[in-house]
Amino acid sequence: MTLAPQPVPQHTDEDAAMPPRADCVADSAGGLTFDITGTARAGAAYLVLRRRGCDEEVSLPFTPAADGRLRAGLPSCVELPEGRWDAYAQPADGEPQRLVPGLNDLRSLVDRVPDAAAGNVAVRIPYATKHGNLTIRSWLRAPHAEAGELYVKEGELSVRGRLYDETLTPDAYAEVLARQAPPTALRADITADGTQFRFTVDYGALTEGVWDLWLRPAGESGPRVRIARLLDDVAEKKPIFTYPKVTLKTEQGPALAGPYYTADNDLSVTVTAES
Repeated sequence: MTLAPQPVPQHTDEDAAMPPRADCVADSAGGLTFDITGTARAGAAYLVLRRRGCDEEVSLPFTPAADGRLRAGLPSCVELPEGRWDAYAQPADGEPQRLVPGLNDLRSLVDRVPDAAAGNVAVRIPYATKHGNLTIRSWLRAPHAEAGELYVKEGELSVRGRLYDETLTPDAYAEVLARQAPPTALRADITADGTQFRFTVDYGALTEGVWDLWLRPAGESGPRVRIARLLDDVAEKKPIFTYPKVTLKTEQGPALAGPYYTADNDLSVTVTAES
């Protein structure tokens, strides 16, 4: 049998058309470093982040790095307002290319403690969209109430958390606010230990609908702070952090109550009729 000669591998137009890939490394201060790889990186001059829903954008210059890569840094001191920021590689002349995610090293985000001198809590988490593109989810909150452990018990939910950039006063309490009309607000007493707090939500006091959890660190005269879980490496908590629901007896019949994280990683409780 005669073996036919094999063609020499060559870069094809398809290879050149592949979008550039970005490897992301997060630091403990909240900054991100982007390394661009792939055949399409040639000519890229800027990393451009575009905020969805508006024309706001941030441009960061690329500089040569090891192994022929291009690198751009988003330091924590560069303000990135809360929202979703789509990532592009912008050539010096030409149209921007949507970036796709490569390897993400987000270990420094796990159990991160924000800088108390920063004046706010800034969180940036890179993730892959449903279309396979690279987007940065950003939060910028001051003050911030970070949700910790949740304990689901019969008839109630116990919440623990920590407050940043604000002080818990003797007047502090938690607020359970109905998202549906009428805008009912229920009060839950908290137990405070320095910046840490804990409180209990009585499911029996809730009617059907969605209830958002807030912290009032200075009582009625101070700010209303949304309780959320932001200080880790999970951009979208809702499909990952799931909790059991308990059955309630209401005047309208049996209902299911339980906590969940919203699309913005804020903490809420839902009460729905049992089918």
